[in-house]
Amino acid sequence: MTDKPIPPRPGQGALAARLAEILRVDHAGELGAVSIYRGQRAVLGQAPRHERIAGQLAEMEGHEAEHLARFDRLLTERRVRPTALAPVWRLAGFALGAGTALLGDKAAHACTEAVESVIEQHYAGQVAELAELEPELANELERFRQEELAHRDLAVDEGAREAPGYALLSAVIRTGCRAAIKISEKV
Repeated sequence: MTDKPIPPRPGQGALAARLAEILRVDHAGELGAVSIYRGQRAVLGQAPRHERIAGQLAEMEGHEAEHLARFDRLLTERRVRPTALAPVWRLAGFALGAGTALLGDKAAHACTEAVESVIEQHYAGQVAELAELEPELANELERFRQEELAHRDLAVDEGAREAPGYALLSAVIRTGCRAAIKISEKV
C-alpha cells in the first residue's frame, strides 16, 4: 500500500486559503508583466524609428503597474504573503522582454500576445470562480482581464503573428506562463 497524501478538505479556512493563492499568483503575474514591458522598453525605448512601439509599451506597462499596485494593497489588506519567487519572476520577465525586443517589434508583440492570452484565460477562470463568493474582487479581475485582452488585441494588430518563429516562440512563452502560474500559487 502506498502512502498517498490526503487531499485538503473543504471547510473552515478553505476559502481564505484559495483567495490567498489567487492574490499571490495574480500579484506575481502583474509583477512579471511590468518586468516584461520594462525589458522591452529598455531595448526599444530609445531605438530610432521605434517611437510608436515604445509609446505602446509604456502605456501597457502603465496598466500593468496599476494592476500590480492594486494587488500590493490587496496582499496587505488580506495579510497574504507574496510569492517567494518574486525576484526570479522580476528577472525572468525583464530577460524575456529584452530578449524578444532584441528580435524586433513583431517578436515583442508576439511575447505580449502569448502572455496576455494566458493571463486573460487565467483571469476568466478566477472571475467565474469568485463571482458569487467575492463579487467585488471578481468585478475588479474582470476589468483587469479586459485590459489584458486589449493588450493582446493590439499586439495581434501590430503583427505579432508575423514574428520570426512565431509558433515556437508563442508556445514556449505560453508554457512558461502556465508553469509560473502553477508555481506562484503555492510558493
